[in-house]
Amino acid sequence: MDLQLKNQVALVTAASKGLGKASALALAREGAKVVLSARSDLLDTAAAEIRAETGAEVVAVRGDVTRQEDVARMVQTALDHFGQVDILIANCGGPKPGNFLDLTPADWEAATNLTLMSVVRLCYAVVPHMVARGSGSIVAIQSYSVKQPIDGLILSNSVRLAVIGLMKSLANELGPKGIRVNSLNPAWTWTERVQQLMADRAARTGTTPEQQAAGITQAVPLGRMGTVEEFGQTAAWLASPAASFIHGTALMFDGGAVKAVL
Repeated sequence: MDLQLKNQVALVTAASKGLGKASALALAREGAKVVLSARSDLLDTAAAEIRAETGAEVVAVRGDVTRQEDVARMVQTALDHFGQVDILIANCGGPKPGNFLDLTPADWEAATNLTLMSVVRLCYAVVPHMVARGSGSIVAIQSYSVKQPIDGLILSNSVRLAVIGLMKSLANELGPKGIRVNSLNPAWTWTERVQQLMADRAARTGTTPEQQAAGITQAVPLGRMGTVEEFGQTAAWLASPAASFIHGTALMFDGGAVKAVL
């Protein structure tokens, strides 16, 4: 399938590794020009790897999505290099884990600033350009916790739902202006970070990483975690013109783990 991404420009945040990098790589493979952003020192390496593998035009810009000035610089970099932003993949790390009484009001404020306000900042930065062009696609990467709360992640369970509310509201507002808005919500996906978590759990419990992963995937009808390649392909499709009638949707990437009917 041709995703019709040739010469489209995508801005992908938190793209130095994991789900963000996978999304950027999949977009580049399909012919998009990609602007990668992250705080990590791995950013330039990720950009070089994607450039070498795909031959795509790839620009790296260091930035923190919790800082308005950094977000403005990310978008301006895309405009300076390519003259447009067709796709925004809004991604960031998750908020602090913990149960309610483990956390403080300051933790809630930090989680809101990171998880919700990062998407707000990015949308304020790109939407005027998309409106002026009469087209665009926004995908917010969140979590399957928006459908099925995860024990010990009350901040994620709560604040990510606010992002889904924002996406649905923007879909209603921006759809008539030619801009599609969706979210992509992964369950456990086999990233480098998850591999590290499985190894750490195994070391603490005297088991193996494979045994730890098996315990998690027992509740997944497909019987495994997703791969970063599968996630990247899904993100690229959802963001692309090939998904032109998918709008206002919270798409699950979970192998059937969420048991809710709707």
